[in-house]
Amino acid sequence: MSTYAKLTTGLLGAWFVFSLGGSALHLYANGANQPPLPLGLAALMPILLFLAWIMLSAKFRQFALSLSPSILTFVQSWRIAGFTFLALAAYGILPNLFALPAGWGDIAIGATAPFVALGLALSRHRKSFILWQILGITDLVAAVVLGTLASVLNPNAIAANAMTVLPMSMIPTFAVPLFLILHIICIAQAVRWPRFDTSSPQTWTAPAPDARASL
Repeated sequence: MSTYAKLTTGLLGAWFVFSLGGSALHLYANGANQPPLPLGLAALMPILLFLAWIMLSAKFRQFALSLSPSILTFVQSWRIAGFTFLALAAYGILPNLFALPAGWGDIAIGATAPFVALGLALSRHRKSFILWQILGITDLVAAVVLGTLASVLNPNAIAANAMTVLPMSMIPTFAVPLFLILHIICIAQAVRWPRFDTSSPQTWTAPAPDARASL
C-alpha cells in the first residue's frame, strides 16, 4: 500500500470517528424550526478540504487519479439505502420536501451504480459516464440544500432534526461528502481519458504520472 493510500485510509478513519463523536456529543443539534447550519458545515468542510488538497498537491492528485473509476462508482451502490428517507417520511419523522427527493434520488443512483461501474467506465462512454456522475452530485447537493432549508421553506412542516442525531447524522456528516468526493474524482479521471480508438478494445488504465508530482 502506497504512502498516500495509507494516509487516505487513516484520514477516512479519523473523519468517521470525528463525525460519530460529534453526533454523540450533539454538536450538530439545532433549535426547533431553525436550519441545521452546523450539519451543513460538517457536510461542506470535508469537500472544501479535499478540493484544496487535490489542487495544491500534485502527488495526491496523481494518487487520486490513479484509483479505479469502476470501484469508486460501485461504492455509490450503498445509496440504495435511500429508502430509509422514504420510510422516515412515511412515519412523519422527516419532512417530505427533503425526504422524497433525497430518497428517490439516492435509490436511483444506488440502483444504477453497478451498471455504470461495469459498463460505462470506458473512454467510449465518457459522456454518459460523466453525465451519471453529475446526476449523482446533483442528487447530493439537492438533498443537503433541502435538508438545510426545509424548515425555512415550510415552517409548518416537520423539521429535519432527525438528521442531526445518530444514526442519521452520519449520512450528511460522512457519507454525503464522501460520495460527492468520489463523484469529483471520477469526473476528473474521465475528462483525462484518451479519445476512444475504434480499432482496439478499450479498458481503463491509470493516467500517466503528473509531471508536477516530482516538484
